[in-house]
This record gives sequence, C-alpha cells and structure tokens, in this order.
Amino acid sequence: MTSTAQGVGSLDAAAVAAALDEADCGTVAGDAGRRAQYSADASNYRQIPLAVVFPRERQHVLNALRVCRGLGVPVTARGAGTSTSGQAVGPGVVLDFSRWFNRLIALDPRARTATVQPGIVLDDLQRAAAEHGLLFGADPSTHSRCTLGGMIGNNACGSHSLAWGRTADNIVELEVVTYRGTVVRLGEMTRAEIDAAVTAGDDRGELIAALDRLAQRHLATLRTQLGRFPRQVSGYALEHLLPERRFHLARALVGSEGTLAVVLSATVRLLTPPPARTLVVLGFPDAGAAADAVPALLRHEPLALEGLDRALTDIVTRPGTRAAIDTLPAGRAWLFAELGGPEDALPRQAAALAGTAQQAAGCTGHEIVTDPVRARGLWRIREDGAGLATRLPPGSGGESGAEAWPGWEDAAVPPDQLGSYLRRFTELLDRYELRGAVYGHFGEGCLHVRINFDFTTERGTAVFRAFLADAARLVAAHGGSLSGEHGDGQARSALLPLMYGPDVIALFEEFKNIWDPDNGLNPGMIVRPLPVDGNLRVSPHRTPLPLATVFPFHADDGDFAKATRRCVGVGKCRSADHRGEVMCPSYRVTRDEKDSTRGRARLLYEMTQGEVITDGWRSTEVRDALDLCLSCKGCSADCPVGVDMATYKSEFLHHHYKRRLRPAAHYTMGWLPLLARLAARFPRLVNALTASRLAPALKRLGGIAAQRDLPRFADQTFLTWFRRRTPRGDGRRGPVLLWVDSFNNHFSPEVLKAGVAVLEHAGFRVRVPDGTQCCGLTWITTGQLGIARRVGRRTVDALAPDVRAGVPVVGLEPSCTAALKSDLPELLDGDKDARALAGATRTLAELLVHDAPGWQPPRVEGRSLSQTHCHQHATAGFGADATLLARMGIDNTALDSGCCGLAGNFGFERGHYDVSVAAGEQVLLPAVRSAAADTRILADGFSCRTQIAQQTDRGGTHLAELIARALPPAGSSAPPAPSLLPTDKEHARD
Repeated sequence: MTSTAQGVGSLDAAAVAAALDEADCGTVAGDAGRRAQYSADASNYRQIPLAVVFPRERQHVLNALRVCRGLGVPVTARGAGTSTSGQAVGPGVVLDFSRWFNRLIALDPRARTATVQPGIVLDDLQRAAAEHGLLFGADPSTHSRCTLGGMIGNNACGSHSLAWGRTADNIVELEVVTYRGTVVRLGEMTRAEIDAAVTAGDDRGELIAALDRLAQRHLATLRTQLGRFPRQVSGYALEHLLPERRFHLARALVGSEGTLAVVLSATVRLLTPPPARTLVVLGFPDAGAAADAVPALLRHEPLALEGLDRALTDIVTRPGTRAAIDTLPAGRAWLFAELGGPEDALPRQAAALAGTAQQAAGCTGHEIVTDPVRARGLWRIREDGAGLATRLPPGSGGESGAEAWPGWEDAAVPPDQLGSYLRRFTELLDRYELRGAVYGHFGEGCLHVRINFDFTTERGTAVFRAFLADAARLVAAHGGSLSGEHGDGQARSALLPLMYGPDVIALFEEFKNIWDPDNGLNPGMIVRPLPVDGNLRVSPHRTPLPLATVFPFHADDGDFAKATRRCVGVGKCRSADHRGEVMCPSYRVTRDEKDSTRGRARLLYEMTQGEVITDGWRSTEVRDALDLCLSCKGCSADCPVGVDMATYKSEFLHHHYKRRLRPAAHYTMGWLPLLARLAARFPRLVNALTASRLAPALKRLGGIAAQRDLPRFADQTFLTWFRRRTPRGDGRRGPVLLWVDSFNNHFSPEVLKAGVAVLEHAGFRVRVPDGTQCCGLTWITTGQLGIARRVGRRTVDALAPDVRAGVPVVGLEPSCTAALKSDLPELLDGDKDARALAGATRTLAELLVHDAPGWQPPRVEGRSLSQTHCHQHATAGFGADATLLARMGIDNTALDSGCCGLAGNFGFERGHYDVSVAAGEQVLLPAVRSAAADTRILADGFSCRTQIAQQTDRGGTHLAELIARALPPAGSSAPPAPSLLPTDKEHARD
C-alpha cells in the first residue's frame, strides 16, 4: 500500500498552492502565515500543511481532490479545528469548510430534517431549527463554533446525548466524495437496495458491494465487539453495517475522522425539545462518590448528567462565575442533572431525583436551580472545561498556572463501571506523579481530563507514552472505549490494539482500504497510525528563539512561547455568539481564522519556533495578522485560558518597530495625550483646521480613516475648570482622587464635571493628581512600551503618596481605569506602588456601591440601554453598574453587543473603518437606532460614545452624567424632576 503522505516532504508548498489555484478550488493560500495558522488544532499535535483551501461550492471540493490526487498530496478536512485528538492537522492540503461552505440548504419542519453543508456552525443550525420548535440532538460544549462536518468526523456527542444521542444517531443521509473522486449518497439500505446498487456495477455499486461482503464475513465480530455501549466510538463504527441496523452507511461513516471520504452535504434528524427544563446540582465529597451515584440517578431519565470536581472550579476567576461557584452545595465534586418535561411536573421530578441522590453514600447536599441566569452561569463552567482545565490551580501538582494537556481526553466506560474506573485512574495519575482536573459526561461514563504532561523534556515525553499505554489497558479492563466522543486521531489510534484484538484492527484496515486505497485522506489516523508522541506541538527537540520581552509574563514563567501556547485551540474566539462576551470582534466580522485570537496566537507561537515563520519579531505575517486586533482585551476575560492578545500585540509591535519608522497612526494617536495638551492651547484654531478643507489631507498624513470625523477639542479642559473652582459638599467620607484621563479632559470635560458633582454629593472631597498625568494607554496599544513605561513611572510616583495614605482612585474612562488596574503593574513589574495603585483604583459605580455606605442615588425612573466598555468587561465587569442603576429605579438593558468596534485608536486608523463599523453593526448600533426616544443610551467609554454619535442620530451618556443631572441643585433640598430624554444640546454635543 502506497501512502500519499510518503511523498509530501519533497513537494513545494508554492507549487501545490499554484496548482490548486489554477484548478479553481476556491480561495487557496500557501503563504507562511496561513500555513502557520493551520498547523495545530485543539490537540497536542502540530503539522505544517502545504496549503489551505477555502471552498465556496461543491465543485471546488471536487477540483481540490482531483489536484491533490494528481500530485499525491494527502487531504485533511477541517471544520472549526476544535478537535482534541489531532485529526484536523495534516502535512498536505487542509480543506477549511467553515468559512464559506457553510449554508443551510433546506429545513423541513414536517419531516423534522435539515440538509446542511459541512461547514455550518451547530448554533446556526440550532437557531434555524428553533424557529420551528426543533433542535439537533448532539450538542458538544463547542456548539458556538463547531461545525456539522467536524461533528460528523468525530461523532460528537455533548451533554444531552444521554437523551438525544450522538451525532451518528441523528444522521439521516450523507453525500460524500472519495479521494478518487467518486461521489456517493449514503443512508440506510434494504437488502433489495443493496442488490440493486451492486447490479448497477458503477463506482458506487462496487463500493457498496465491497462493504456488503465485509459485513457478511464478519457479522459475529460486528455484533459482539462493536457498539457495546453508547460511548464506544473508538475505531470505525462498523456495527451500522449489520442488517438489523439497516446497513446504514452514513452512520458507519460518522466518526471516521475524515479518513474515508469528504462530506459534501448532510441530512440530519431534528428533535422536539421538552417544553421546560430544570437543573439540579448535587454535591459530593469527591468525583468517585459522584460517579457511584450515577446508575441510580439514571433511572430518573435526566436529559443530562454532567460531573466536575473542585480542581476545575478552582481555576475560575471571572467574578460572576466565581460567585456562582462559591454558592454550590458543599463538596469537592458536583453532578449537574438536567430534567425536562412539562413545567408543572418539573418540581416533583427534581425533588425525586434529589431524594435519590441523598440516599447515595456521601451526598453532601443539593440545590434545585430555578434562576435561569444562575443556571447559565453554572453551565458555562462546564462548557469552558476544555479551556479551564489547561491551567491547573495552586496545589494541583505544581505551581499555579501549570500547563495541562489533552491526550487522554475522552475515555469512556459503561456508567456502572465509572466509579471503579475513576478511582483506578486517580491511582494511575498518582503513580506517575501527574495531576489533572476531571469533568465530563458522567451519565454516559465519559470523562474529560487535562493532565500536566511535560513535553519539554525527554523524560516527560517518555512518561506521556507510558501513561497512555497504562491508561488504555485500564479502560479496556473496564470494558470501555479509548475515545468516548472526540475520536482517536493521533492521540489514541496507536493504542487501539490495546482495546481491540488483531481481528478487529484488520477489519478496520480493510474498511479503510475499500474507501481510500490510496491512503490519501487524513493518513495516520485510526489505521496505520502515527505514534502518540510524534508531531508534538511542544517538543524537547525544538528550541524556541531567545525572545526577550518587556512585559514580564509571570503567569507563564516569563516565557513568551509558553504565553502564546496558552491557546490550546478550543476556539471560543471563533464564536459568533455575543451573549455576555466580547472576543473576538474582528473575527465576528470577517470569519477568517487569521482574525481570531486563536489564529493570532498560532502565528505568534510559530514565530517563537522559527520554522515556518522565520524572521522573529520582524515577521510581516504576524504584523498583518495582528492588524485587525482591536486590543479590546476581551480575550483576557473570555478566553478560558486567559490569552491576552492585546498584551501580546503591544509586545510584538514594540519589537517589530524598534528603531524603525512606524505607521503614521502610531505617532498621531499613540502620542495623543501629548498632542492634545498642545491643542488645548489653541482649541478653536485646531477645531477649525480639522473641520476645514484641509481635513482630508490632515487625515492622510495622520494615518486616519477618511470616513471618520475628528473629535472636537473642548474650549476649556476639565483640569483648567477644576483648578479654578471651589470644592462643594461636606467631604465627610474623606478624599478621593479623580483620575483625569486625556479623552474626557480634552474632548468631553462635562463627564468629569459630572463625576465631581456626583462624588461630592456622595460625601467625598474630590482631588485630582498634581500636574498632568497619563496612564500611558495609547503608547501601550501602539507598542511604544519604552515611552509607556516612563509615562507610567511618572504617574505612579505622582499618585503614590495618596495611594499609600489609603485614598481611593476613581476613573471615569474605562480604558484608562483598566490600564491603571492591569497594564501599569505589569509594565512596571515589581513596583509596589504600581500594585497598590491597581488595588486602589475603582470605577465610579464600584466606589459608590462599595465605598459609600448609606448613600442613596437619586431616583430616575425610566429605561436605558447600556454598552459595557470592553476593557471594563475584562477587568471590572458590569455588576456594580447594574446594582447602582437598579437603586436608581432604572429599567436597564445591558446589551450583549461585545466591543463597539471603535476601540480607541483602532477605528480611527486608516484601513480599519469597515471592520470597525461592521463590528458595531452586529448588535450595538441597530439596538441604539431601534431604541425608543425616551430610552437613555448609556456608554461610559469615550470610544463607545464616539461610535454611537458618528453612526447613529443618538448620543451616548456617561453614568456620571445620568446621576448628576438627577441631583438636586446645590443648596437645595428639593428633589429634581429628571428626564431620561437627551436634550438637543446633548444630541449636538454627542
């Protein structure tokens, strides 16, 4: 048997890309940047492809296969690249279906079926089905970005497979093409249909004849060794070839990991969900006790029965989610049981399940969760498990933040064996001195775990190999499956002989040879496997480039390569769902991997390796991939492993442009605080120039988008006004230091004035820093870190006496407040005063809610929409603001809009306008335009208010302004009669 993979090393990437491009295969990329982006998935493995193809239509796929067949190049089909086993990386050509080959072809509510292209995202299908009261049963935790093609490849399951089955159980028909170009439609077949197909004698008939002969020769093996329990998905699903399963070739192809054929379309079955659901959370002393309780709980027929232990929840740091965890029932492990049915029957069902649980040994308590917001927060922990578990908490076998890896990610055993298996597995971890956070689908005996393997040393890699072999034997001894849903891939294919006898392995090879005799589709997976320790993403045989950094990256041991490999590929940044999250604004617009946090992290990691990206900090591929990063910092909060691309970008730009000419925008907007101070001397003259016929030329010179109106400088800065005024109020609460940011000081001083009024009314004595201080944000975002550090040092020194005296610092511009809280302490690494300043810094709402006991805000009846600044989302959240607005009697809707799209200098830079506006148009701008006239638009960020003002006929209002306008006049005890309607003057100003 000749493997197409054997000749890959001699092929030239440019020649392969040229041949594909000439053959009309869609969009073809063979450049180093694209190849680096697609070098890894969510597994431990790394292979640099020769080219990446983005087909737009069916014919593009057929053309690409024809070219690859002619060149002898292997093909790897890829969806969202969230595979944890290495099936989505390959040495040849990668077909990415997710970008354009992703349509819903048809949906038949009567037949309860949908036909889709393989690149459609599961959530997109679910939304379409929901319009008819239907859903697709399999729902993995990556539902917001995984594709149906990828789910078919790996036989994805998800939390509700207990009730609604795996992907295979919900497949009606597939249209596929083999490596040799045979297009065939597959489904279930009767004996008569098989005979008719064989009689036809065409390529399809020969394929079906060979498969029928295989099944008839091995009926006993198919019945006794395959499909023994629902989560046995290792190897090929040949049990579907049995006559009692109606020779269902489509379902036999599910889980084949792209090794047999390429999916062109899929017809899937849709279900009617129960009318209502409820969540029951059960506490246990450890995961083993939770596992022991599973068989009894299954008698209540839950929709889902998920487990997780304390090692996973200890990793969570997001304030809202942390609060949900802290109120879980006592214990060190929990089961999440979801029940479905008529709403009036659910309380009785939940009570019965809880009663059964209480009879289990060690059950520590239960909670029936009726608040949907709390339930979503708890489910989020489970959904983020694959990312959270990649960094271990303190006390988990190493320092805080120790790396943990997949590799033994999905083993499954029959549920009645789960407790025994879990205890033996824990003993195995102890024997190898390894640790991992366990979670997963306890109701089906399927465990997920990330383990702190050490791939940086020969010894650590040897431990990895030995552990996997012992773990495979342990699973086999419990009648289990090496893989319970994510497929075998490179992670487990070589271990299959420890689970199956030689007769089954030979059967798998025969099945592969019938479909793909050239071994052209995803070679090395399932049969003729690659070794488990080959192509590792981290290897002792590769030495990263010695790249010194300005930021300390303490959480990653000061290692920039380790920081970039925080991205393990779970791909949450590729989600188009805005609910409660910011990342990744540019990806949501372009749907291009290079514009995702993951794509950028992949490039940066490859830059540290110096192989496909060879010019280090000078890399143009990395620079171009970072160009559309908004530096919104959303990923630092939303990425389960805390990838902070804004910081990575700043670090890269610092080195990339060191002692080189920078883009014009770095000088105009990077140096804005200084330029604004100069403009403040002649604000009317500057405003006249920027509004004159010279404006287009000024924008071109400054690297500013021609479509943007330049903000007008205020006639008088806030600092000038403040230093001439007499303090008011009694100051009974003592001093507060108001941070005077450059944006509000020079462009919207009324925000800071309102802040002064509110703080004085609340009983604070308002002070401002001496001189003119700056947080350095604009220099940080443009990568001018030397200047940013000097500016930050000056600021910290100026504020240190007040901070040491316990004076709180309140900021009204979220981006600057976030810089004080997070960026400056990192930039001034080791500086105690910088750390103290971070701890002393508050948002206005935080100060009023937590540091002003007894103060009552004015009542302001009405409605509002609020846009949370992305930096506030990342560092402080909206909780204090929501509390304050509720106290004011305001019916507020916090928009799930993500970043406004302007993001400081990003939206003003030439070449960014279209992406900037498109990001705003996804949620924020339409919501503002459709809001009722009496609904106030709240936006604390200067960028957010600017985007709203320039793209709608409405104006944004800062929280400080909203409160200040409702305060009684100075010296008056009469309550005001506030209105939520913006005045004409406010419209004009905004």
